[in-house]
Amino acid sequence: MTAALKFDLPDKQDWTVDDLASLPKDLRYELIDGRLILPSPTGIHQIFGMDVALALRAHCPAGYAPVTDLSLKINYRNEPRPDVVVIKKKFLRISPVPVEGTILAVEVVSPESHIRDKNKKKRIYAEAGVESYWVIDPFVKEGVVLTEYALGDAGIYELVSTTDKVFTTETPYPVTLDLPAFTAERDALDDD
Repeated sequence: MTAALKFDLPDKQDWTVDDLASLPKDLRYELIDGRLILPSPTGIHQIFGMDVALALRAHCPAGYAPVTDLSLKINYRNEPRPDVVVIKKKFLRISPVPVEGTILAVEVVSPESHIRDKNKKKRIYAEAGVESYWVIDPFVKEGVVLTEYALGDAGIYELVSTTDKVFTTETPYPVTLDLPAFTAERDALDDD
């Protein structure tokens, strides 16, 4: 984040994707409903994102690839940066990626992102037509929880499942995540 230290952000309340061109190229940002967000994830957040990307890679359909930390071009007020996204391979050399090439977005909740991940981004991804959306919450005391949503006929996400057990799905393709292992990894941090 050294770019943020060397660069004064304009004093703006409502940003558009056109305004993003004035930002340093190495600045990590998201644009959500016209609000510029400069996230600073924790190490465990990043590990969970990598674990999810690796699990998604195992059975990823031809022509698609799971990647971490990549911006999605949605509209003039929204350019989110999901923790993991499955996109068409033809978009692997560009950023932001056109949202039309996305079949799954995954967010790992951070302490400051609960409302964004569980409400705003859920609405934004659904309105953009992203088929599947997962929210992984590592802050539930009993265990890391994954909530799976699928795009319904009305163009909004419908709840498919919520679990802190081993998660298995066929949508958008076969994937299994061992959430108890995520919980054990999270809880082991308290022992160190």
